[in-house]
Order: sequence, then structure tokens, then C-alpha cells
Amino acid sequence: MILFTRLTAVKRTTATATFSIGTAFRTLKTAMTDQMSNGRARDHGTNDDYFATIHHISNIVRRDIYLERTLNKMCISRIVNSELVYRVLRSCSNSGIESFRFFNWVRTQHPQYEPTTVEFEELLKILAKTRHWETMWKVAHQMKTQKLPISSSVVSFIIEHYGKNGLIDQAVELFNKCKNFNCTQTTEIHNSLLFALCEVKNFQGAYALVRRMVRKGMTPDKKTYSVLVNGWCSAGKMKEAQSFLEEMSQKGFNPPVRGRDLLIDGLLNAGYLESAKGLVRKMTKEGFVCDVTTFNTLSEAICEWGEIDFCIALYHDVCRLGLCPDIDTYKIMITATSKIGKIDEAFSVLYRLIEDGNKPFPSLYAPILKGLFRNGRFDDAFSFFSDMKVKGHPPNRPVYSMILKMCVRGGRYVEAGNYLMEMIEFKLSPMSRHFDMVTDGLKNCGKHDMAKKIEQLEISLRGM
Repeated sequence: MILFTRLTAVKRTTATATFSIGTAFRTLKTAMTDQMSNGRARDHGTNDDYFATIHHISNIVRRDIYLERTLNKMCISRIVNSELVYRVLRSCSNSGIESFRFFNWVRTQHPQYEPTTVEFEELLKILAKTRHWETMWKVAHQMKTQKLPISSSVVSFIIEHYGKNGLIDQAVELFNKCKNFNCTQTTEIHNSLLFALCEVKNFQGAYALVRRMVRKGMTPDKKTYSVLVNGWCSAGKMKEAQSFLEEMSQKGFNPPVRGRDLLIDGLLNAGYLESAKGLVRKMTKEGFVCDVTTFNTLSEAICEWGEIDFCIALYHDVCRLGLCPDIDTYKIMITATSKIGKIDEAFSVLYRLIEDGNKPFPSLYAPILKGLFRNGRFDDAFSFFSDMKVKGHPPNRPVYSMILKMCVRGGRYVEAGNYLMEMIEFKLSPMSRHFDMVTDGLKNCGKHDMAKKIEQLEISLRGM
């Protein structure tokens, strides 16, 4: 009797689940038929439905074993076009064979759909990324049959992934067969083969490829130099990298940035932080300043290792030598100095940013606010925040959330309540836990009227 009851319950559960799935499909069909008859979203609501449909199809492609059967149950013929197929493929970039199956399903089940070069190339990149080389070549030959060219960027992508997987012979073969796919051997393609050769530590072949580029009259670009320098530095061959840069300079092919900047980048990419720091010290003593992008990369690496004092000193040195910081420089320096409690230094960097004509945005002034709160300087933090609301970009939800949390931790419950109500005025909806921690704090300190007011606000906001 008990067994019969359990079996009956299982059957009911299964039937309910089947009904729910069927209802969901009917709802999806109705939404797609009624709201997407033109194939593209127009207004805001339809836009949400369109992307929800793409998300649903992508989940089926990624996870459903019988994806073709499931997709056949969806009436999506009216919305199938190049854009939809491309978006689904982009969402399934880690599912090679599944993406190939979806692409074939669309072509066979929807004859009105004619794939363009964009979808073909996206599928090629997915198959290369997931190492389905044989299937990738089938797709490439389909493109050739339909007389669709393959762009140099896609060929470069495939060559680089051959190199990442140690398949250097296949990379060289593809490089030599570029003409078969109506693709010329551009500098970009040469750089990708250079990268593949460096990945397998074939520096002799990489150097020979650079010389071949020069003989053919091609001008190496920044990536040409940086790929080879990074490869040599990662193998501990710094002298070879230096001699290569000097030789290219003598031949008139000067790198777009100074050679020592490339060496610093190469040392950082290889993990030789101390060597990079030593090279920068030597440059500053000689009165030279590194490129701002190189300085940002170096500063970020130094800060990650906790050597923020060195980074601050280096920042002042390079600024004296004429470095013009960009937004990334300011962001790195403000975050680093605020984190270790050097608020005055952070303010100095922020004021320089304002003097340069920039308007502070939340992720720039939020670290200073957090640093002031951590040091117990609540009044200074409140004053600074008021100043930023006038002079900077309006605060966003994460900034308000951080202020609420810090105020509650410091026992400043009334201020937390005021900021919470300010959030609501600015239409930045607080989370439920923010309401809870503020109201609990207000009740604990005897501010029951304010706590009740905030509770009523939450009820009206949630529509409860």
C-alpha cells in the first residue's frame, strides 16, 4: 500500500513537471510570435523579451543533449536571422560541437536563413578555441565553397590557438595556405605566427620570421616587437631581447615605443618584478620616463605585491620627469594609497586629477571614502561625500551601500538612515539587508520613530 502511494505521488510529480514545461514552451512561443514578428526588438519591453529568448536558446544549446528536438518544439522561424544566430553563438563560445549542431540545425530547418561571413567566422573561432580542428576545417571549406572570404583577424586567431596548443606545424601550414582562402599575409597574421613560434620556444624561427617580414618590405608594429620580447623575457633571455631591439633600431625599424618600455612589459609578463623595478629605477636616474601604459602595468603589479610605498615614490619621480598620468594611473594610485591609510596622498592624486580637467567618478572617490571610514574620520567622510555629489559624478548604488555598511559598523545609525532615504530619493533601491541593519541599529539606539518611517518606506517600495 505504501509503495503504491509513493508511485502515485511520483506520477503526479512527473505529470506536473511535464505540464509546467509544456506551459513554458507555449508561453515562449506566444511571446516570440506576438512581440518579435519583425525579427528585432523595438521598444524596451520587447527588447527584454528578445534577449530573454536568446538566453533561453543559448541554454538549450549548451545543456540539452537533444538540442535539435527541443529547438524544433519552439516556433522561432519568424525571428531567425543573422543577428539571432550570431548572438546565440557568442553566448555559446565554450561549447564547440554544440554550437556547430545549432548552426546546422538553423540552416536545415529554416531555409529562408542565409548565413553570412559573421556567423561563419564566429563559429570558426569557437571551434578553434575548443580544439575541434577537424570540424573547424569542414566549416572553413563550406565558406570556400560559398566563396566567402575569411578575414585576417580570424586566421590570426586560429594560428594563435594552434600555437597555444603546441601545434606549430599546423600553424605554419595555415600561414602558408592563406591565399587559398582569399586572405593576404598581413602584419597581423605574421604576428600571430610569431606568437605561435614563441609559445613553443622556437625563438630562432621567430627571429627568422621577423627578418623575412623586413625583406618583404613589411613594417613591424608594436605587437611584433612585444611578442618577441615577451617570449625572450619569459625564457630569461633578456640580453637577446635587448640586442634584437638595438638591431632593429639600427636598421631603421624603430619600435613605436622605446625599447626599454617593451623590456619592462616583457619582464612583468614573465613575472620578473624585481628586474622590471630595477630597469625603471635605472631609467629614472638617467632622466628618462617610461610610457604611461607601461607605468600603469608596473604600478598595478607592484601594488598587488604590497610594495605601495615604492609605487608612490616612483609615481612622484616619473611625474617630475614629465609623465602625463591618465585615468587608469589615477585610479591605481588612489586605490592603493587609500587601502594602506595614506589618505592625504590619495587626496593629492585626486586633486591633480581635478586640476587636469577630469570629473571624479564613483570608483575614484569611493576608495577615499572607505579609507576615511576605516580611520574613524566619519565627519570628514560625510563632508567629502557631499563635496563629491556637487563636483563629481552622482554616486551609484555600490557607493551608497558601502556608506551604509560603514555607518552601521561605526554606530552612526542616524546618518545611515538619512543616506538610505537619500538612496530612495535618487531611485537607487537598497537591498533588504540594508533596511534590516539600519532599522535594527536605530531601534537599538532608541530612534524608534525613524526606524518605523524606514520600515514603512520599505513596505511601500516593495509593494507589500
